[in-house]
Amino acid sequence: MEKSLPTTERAPSEAAGSKNFLRSTISKLVLLVFTLYLLVQSIGDPRHHHSRKHDNAKSSCLQPPPLFPPTPDESLQRLWEYIGTESFKSASIIRHSGAVKIDTSSFDDMGPVGEDKRWDTRFEFHDYLAVTFPRIHQDLKLEKVNTFGLLYTWQGSDESLKPLVLMSHQDVVPVPASTVDAWTHPPFSGYYDGTFIWGRGSSDCKNQLIAGMETIELLLDAGYKPKRTIVLSFGFDEEISGREGAGTLAPFLIERYGENGVAAIVDEGAGFSKQWGQVFALPGVAEKGYTDVFITVRTPGGHSSIPTDHTSIGILSELLSKIESVQYRTYLADESPMLGLMQCGADHAPHFPSKLSKLLSKRSNSNTHSSPPTCKPKPDALALEAAKMGPPVKYLMQTSQAIDVISGGVKVNALPERTTVTVNHRINIGDTPETVWKHLTKLAKPVAEKYNLTLHAFDDVKEAPLSISLYASPNTLEVAPVTPTDVDTVSPYAVLAGTTRAVYGEDVVVAPGMMTGNTDTRYYWPITTHIFRFGPGYDPETDSGLGNIHTVDEKISVANHVGMVKWFVLFVQNMDAAVLE
Repeated sequence: MEKSLPTTERAPSEAAGSKNFLRSTISKLVLLVFTLYLLVQSIGDPRHHHSRKHDNAKSSCLQPPPLFPPTPDESLQRLWEYIGTESFKSASIIRHSGAVKIDTSSFDDMGPVGEDKRWDTRFEFHDYLAVTFPRIHQDLKLEKVNTFGLLYTWQGSDESLKPLVLMSHQDVVPVPASTVDAWTHPPFSGYYDGTFIWGRGSSDCKNQLIAGMETIELLLDAGYKPKRTIVLSFGFDEEISGREGAGTLAPFLIERYGENGVAAIVDEGAGFSKQWGQVFALPGVAEKGYTDVFITVRTPGGHSSIPTDHTSIGILSELLSKIESVQYRTYLADESPMLGLMQCGADHAPHFPSKLSKLLSKRSNSNTHSSPPTCKPKPDALALEAAKMGPPVKYLMQTSQAIDVISGGVKVNALPERTTVTVNHRINIGDTPETVWKHLTKLAKPVAEKYNLTLHAFDDVKEAPLSISLYASPNTLEVAPVTPTDVDTVSPYAVLAGTTRAVYGEDVVVAPGMMTGNTDTRYYWPITTHIFRFGPGYDPETDSGLGNIHTVDEKISVANHVGMVKWFVLFVQNMDAAVLE
């Protein structure tokens, strides 16, 4: 059964003044009750901590109550009920399927915007959005940044309130021709099988773009008038690092609203996961850093019939073997969201491992979690124990390294004079790009000395004769700032958590999540401290999650998509009503 939805009221007429004064008073009382509820939790009311396995206040995982907009409105109530109907579901399938049918692939070798015709598929996608969402294109301000970046602005009535920004990206990863036959349904068919919509971009992330558009279109149809400005910002090349899309949209918005001028951002990201017998919603509040390191070995050439003992390929292979044999430290920095997730597991999950719980309690009760800088770091027992859950968990607590691309040699009877490799790194919270560079320099130095080669390590010399050269990609990215996750105040995180529990029930625990990859939000760090990388759709029946993104048979369940629309409809209204601290 659908829950009744109290919703936010619009500007009152003169005849309804006294009635709306009462509603306004009720709204303030509801917000006061919400704040008092959180205050009671923060001082340890046992009714809300019955499942806690340790007593340290810092390590408790407080959960706000389900949060609905504070005052009723007939048109918004009808909107909420409509989202749960077969009529809306059928229309939404058509809208999302139509978006998937448009191939907006981004390729690594894309030329400049305006020159490379492969960008032009975005024109077709823009036309589709204009036809599919007429109210948005009639009532909102649309600006196009760098030709294809879409910026929709719904101006709020209160300019003192910081705007809310909802993000997504228009592009998808390409489908290799060699894999097309492996798809159950053609990759750009948008096929609906009664449960799932199939196709490239169905879950990464045209679903979130379409859900955001559907939300605004529905609110416009219902006559909703926000106090807080709402901005939809859609990049068009996220799959190739977003430089042309988000890389131009973000500076545009920073120029308009200023640094820290936005209340919160929601972009694609982590979703829901069942762990330790508990369903968690895991909004990404942090991202790992990023650096590609290019290594080039230059040695003399010659005829293969009179070879040197070690060619550039052999020397580089020796170095790569050393790199793979020495992994980065597995540890949890105090600010790591993974620490918060484990605290939530210990508090709320029925099958949270007792060993992890003991290690967590020991850490929580300790005043020091790391060794002095002059000492070799001590092993992090908590992180090492958690890492036993497998690579997806391990690499949320460790800088990763992956040797991804190698090239060397041009002819079978000619010694290779130049061999290159690219090593990709995703940087753990607590580490920096310099951590990676120093580590690789240390490993490369003895190899260079062994073969009497000059070592150029991150000294701006990309290559030279008789040398080993290491240099970093200009796309190097520091670890993202960590979004605050306070729920003892009316914060954006508390609004997000309360909205999630309103849509999916109080059995869902909202915990801090973390991204191993990077999203377009990398360009938006200066504009707000409240960035959430969150896919708020969830279907417990299929638990399809991200639905095979970037591979064969990408798909999304329609129930997941409808849940996402419900979430955005509530979140927009809840953020509009919130008096953020």
